[in-house]
Amino acid sequence: MRILSLVLICSIFLFFRQRDSHPHGEDFKLSCNLCHSPEGWHLDKKIYSFDHNKTRLPLTGQHTQIDCRLCHPTLVFPDAATECNDCHTDIHQSTVGHDCSRCHTTFSWLVTNITEIHQMSRFPLLGAHRTADCLDCHQSESLVRFDVLGVNCIDCHRDDYQSATAPAHAEAGFSEDCTSCHPVNALSWDGAGFIHSFFPLSEGHSVPDCNDCHVSGSYAGLSPDCYSCHQADYEATTNPVHSTMGFTITCNDCHTLTPGWSPAKFTEHDSQSFPIYSGKHKGVWSSCAECHPNPANYSQFTCLSCHEHNKTDMDNKHREENGYSYDSAACLDCHPRGDAD
Repeated sequence: MRILSLVLICSIFLFFRQRDSHPHGEDFKLSCNLCHSPEGWHLDKKIYSFDHNKTRLPLTGQHTQIDCRLCHPTLVFPDAATECNDCHTDIHQSTVGHDCSRCHTTFSWLVTNITEIHQMSRFPLLGAHRTADCLDCHQSESLVRFDVLGVNCIDCHRDDYQSATAPAHAEAGFSEDCTSCHPVNALSWDGAGFIHSFFPLSEGHSVPDCNDCHVSGSYAGLSPDCYSCHQADYEATTNPVHSTMGFTITCNDCHTLTPGWSPAKFTEHDSQSFPIYSGKHKGVWSSCAECHPNPANYSQFTCLSCHEHNKTDMDNKHREENGYSYDSAACLDCHPRGDAD
């Protein structure tokens, strides 16, 4: 009888001790009937009414289906972790950060919008990079690590740079910044557009092949002077004969970049002889040969080709002029600026 009384006293003591030590923690303030019913201390889903969406981790997707004890093994709810990696092993081994929600949702681990996700990274996928296989850049033994070699072109394309032969990039000392020639949004290496701003490649200089100018295979040291590339054109020109007539070797004094060397415009004529691009002679001639019939000697010229029909009128106007003669030399002597006075 004494033993029975002692057992009863111990039971009562343990009951009150357990009641004072709350299984959900000493600071737990919620009412028991949010989760429990008189049927027992197990979670009664028929009466469960706790709003988990007001906590630090709202329940969505797969999280609504799992057992509470998977996240709350101690039943002290404030101790529960809220970061993905607290519960889920990082199979990517920190190569994409720790925020799983950047790629995954609580509904599935599958990723269907990787390109859009990648656009927010430090290397947006453009051009051929949009269709490349992930493993071409993210090479790893596990296939789920996403280490990157770098974000500079050469980090992935050094082999392409070293093997390029037309032109030979490495030998010519081309920049390792591929975007200086190849648009990052292109689908192939073709259509390279090297920024040749130091010598604009436009009109007549818009050559299809770099080797048209860089004939030696070297891409440095070429002179920007016209004559350095066009000496043969200069010496072969016969109408007028440039080489024997002392024409300037600065081609752009007369020529523009228009293909075919035409039209040419020798504006120095206005200061060296008399105005043909201004004054009364402006716009009344179409070719040098109208005044210079001998293409081999431009020191010879004639005014008669245009003014012959005015000879009688000119003779009458100059009747009182001593030494007047209707020929080209006489005209220039009196009219050095090509005007009537």
